[in-house]
Amino acid sequence: MKELSDTELKSVKGGGISVGVAAVITIGVAFLIGVIDGLVRPLKCH
Repeated sequence: MKELSDTELKSVKGGGISVGVAAVITIGVAFLIGVIDGLVRPLKCH
């Protein structure tokens, strides 16, 4: 097994989810909930 130096350790990228991807997923879910709610329970505009 190879030992990594400090600079190599700091350059390692993890497999985590980015903030942008999490925001897009959250916005997409909220939009779908709104569409389904509008279809199931349509309300008139006042």
